[in-house]
Amino acid sequence: MTEINENELYQRALRVWGKEPQMLQVIEEMSELIKEILKNVNRKKENTAAIIEETADVEIMLGQLKCCYGIKEQVAQYKAEKLKLISERLDNWEKKE
Repeated sequence: MTEINENELYQRALRVWGKEPQMLQVIEEMSELIKEILKNVNRKKENTAAIIEETADVEIMLGQLKCCYGIKEQVAQYKAEKLKLISERLDNWEKKE
């Protein structure tokens, strides 16, 4: 089996299916994940398999979104800054306890 290059696959999907339809697909996949999370939290339903599947779908679509807008590096940088901020907040929170 050949190794899949995600970036090339995302570019191909955008080329074949189009930017707008794929961006709408991002929204659809996120809404499906939201639905499964709500089932789990509100109804206490055991649906881990569905959450796993929808999380994978969302991650794939977010890859396409970053590819579509050419923002992969900027998102990575912003994410790193956000993670650092979260770490600092957790440090401060744990010191209070």
